[in-house]
Amino acid sequence: MDIKQVQELIRFVSKSGVNEVSIEEKDFKITIKTGMTPTVVNATIPTQQLAPVVAAPVAAVAAAPAAAPAKAAEADDTSKYITIKSPMIGTFYRSASPDKANYVNVGDEIKPGQVLCIVEAMKLFNEIESDVAGRIVKILVDNSSPVEYDQPLFLVEPA
Repeated sequence: MDIKQVQELIRFVSKSGVNEVSIEEKDFKITIKTGMTPTVVNATIPTQQLAPVVAAPVAAVAAAPAAAPAKAAEADDTSKYITIKSPMIGTFYRSASPDKANYVNVGDEIKPGQVLCIVEAMKLFNEIESDVAGRIVKILVDNSSPVEYDQPLFLVEPA
């Protein structure tokens, strides 16, 4: 089971209302428990798969409750904007380090391929690049906040 399959499984379980799901294969075991508390995931995986698979469930615990209200509130007034979403679960950073300038700010013009932020997962710092040209209208996530897969990060007015 790869990282994308685990992320899909977590999303499915959280939407379905099921309290617990366990999957056990030859060299892989995952248990997802839900309820009134955030999603809890226990996984036992071979060493070569450990980093990417464990990164997804751990960050999902912190990010899941905050994502739903933000999507509902933004849906009305964002129809003319392009939403740039997180391609992975991790921690959102606006700059390469605390003493460096932010990659982008509200009002900045961006172009395809330009680095917008970093999402850190299991000590791997992944630069998130823009796929569109335009102007940053809103930054939807606070610096150093956990984000989940497909969570909106930026609103961009297309050029």
